[in-house]
Amino acid sequence: MATSFEKYQKRRLISSYFSVILSIFLVLFLLGALGLFVINSEKISNDFKENIPMSVYFNDQANDSILKAFGTQLTASNYVKDQSFVSKDDAAKKHKDIIGEDFMEFLGFNPLQNSYDIHLKGNYVVSDSIKEIESNIRKNPMVTEVIYDKQLVDLVNENVKKITFWILIVSGVLAFVAMLLINSSLRLSIHSNRFIIKTMQMVGATKSFIRKPFIWRSIKLGLIGSGLAIAALIGLVYYVDGMFPSLGIATDYLSTGIVLAGVLLVGIIITWISTFFATQRFLNLRTDDLY
Repeated sequence: MATSFEKYQKRRLISSYFSVILSIFLVLFLLGALGLFVINSEKISNDFKENIPMSVYFNDQANDSILKAFGTQLTASNYVKDQSFVSKDDAAKKHKDIIGEDFMEFLGFNPLQNSYDIHLKGNYVVSDSIKEIESNIRKNPMVTEVIYDKQLVDLVNENVKKITFWILIVSGVLAFVAMLLINSSLRLSIHSNRFIIKTMQMVGATKSFIRKPFIWRSIKLGLIGSGLAIAALIGLVYYVDGMFPSLGIATDYLSTGIVLAGVLLVGIIITWISTFFATQRFLNLRTDDLY
């Protein structure tokens, strides 16, 4: 009977440890994933902004040297991410492929213009900056038109502000929930040892002596849960980097390292604090209240 009871107690203890580790892992993984999103939010928004094209069209008097000089000027500009020249002949071929007919056959000439397709750096895709860039480009007498989606630029910037605000709120709520969930799991784990705690106290053990093994055990569980969460987050980073290589998340070792270190630190701190107060509660209870 004693052996069966010991096996039951051992299984119960392992189950308790597993539930604590699982709670720590899930909560820290979600918290870390949100942290990665927050710390890379500027990259994500800039990546979207940098896909908004600006097209600059030139009149027919702009010869090759003028067009080449404009391209060199764009390359030297600090606000241009990339640019590509589109000749009027290439534009005509694209239109022919899209429409399915050669419109120049019945027009007798090519009405299209030479142009540059420009993608600006994300920091410059805001209303004031992009208007200033447009104004500077229009000063070129050979430029006939500068086209970009003004409404999309305003909409993107407005939504980025809203999303950032709500992410900060969700992060705060999730951090609070994380503390509650981990604290509850540890309290349940320590609750099963309340009689051992009180027995040790009755034979003269000090509170710090009684707390020490429980705190150390919880920290080890926190380290295991944090380690699993960190491993899962590293996998998530490489998965996202494979899906969106332009973001360069996997090569941003500093930002990723900060989040992973934060996950490890949070796992240790929350388990330490939760265990301290949980054991303190049972240490302060009267023997009759244990039942």
